[in-house]
Amino acid sequence: MKLKDQVAIVTGAGRNIGEEVAKLFATEGAKVAVVDLDRPRGERTESAIKAQGGDAELFVTDVSKGADVAAMVKAVVGRFGKIDILVNNVAISDNKSLLEITEEDWDRVMTVTLKSQFLMSKHVAQQMIAQGTGGKIVNVGSTSGWQGRPRATAYSAAKAAIANFTRTIAVQLAPHNIRVNAIVPNKIGSPVGRDEFDPTRPVMNMLRRAGRPDEAARAILFLASDDSSFVIGENLFVDGGTMAMDQTGA
Repeated sequence: MKLKDQVAIVTGAGRNIGEEVAKLFATEGAKVAVVDLDRPRGERTESAIKAQGGDAELFVTDVSKGADVAAMVKAVVGRFGKIDILVNNVAISDNKSLLEITEEDWDRVMTVTLKSQFLMSKHVAQQMIAQGTGGKIVNVGSTSGWQGRPRATAYSAAKAAIANFTRTIAVQLAPHNIRVNAIVPNKIGSPVGRDEFDPTRPVMNMLRRAGRPDEAARAILFLASDDSSFVIGENLFVDGGTMAMDQTGA
């Protein structure tokens, strides 16, 4: 088991990538703090892990609020004794162009998608430093942060920020033996914020199919385990080759 006796926090663990990460981590021996604002979704993931003999607990938390994050981190330590891994997965999208998006839309997407990663990383890193045992943080970005899009204005900006936020805190936390990396997925499973997977959704990658949540989860496991012990500050593309292709048709 790659994560035996380690404690992992996974945000947005009630669906899609986060759900698969939580379940995979549990099968690899981790004790999992399932974090989601949607209680029914979170309970589904918690129950699935326990049904397979794993150790998990749901923490219903608004990760865009500092006080709520601080309380949740304290509760996780109270329940499991420590924190070894953080996966910053939660996100929402606006799916609007510049001329359509409102100030309220912008603020909400930035707060949930970007600010949550700042808050979670800060509070969890403080705990990891206090423990003195190091740790791993894996952020979830998006190819939307690496290319222009006709819509999802705030989401694209937030995901672009995550790329350099990952590098920056990797530099800052490396002296504390905390490795920070990110994955950069493209059209994995159902769209952000939705439960339904549409197999007809157009994709543009080398494999000519949408990615599966378990494929992203395995990449996150790699970055959270000792398999990636010499990898730090990286944005690992899990996109079927999308960003390596010529998107212009030239």
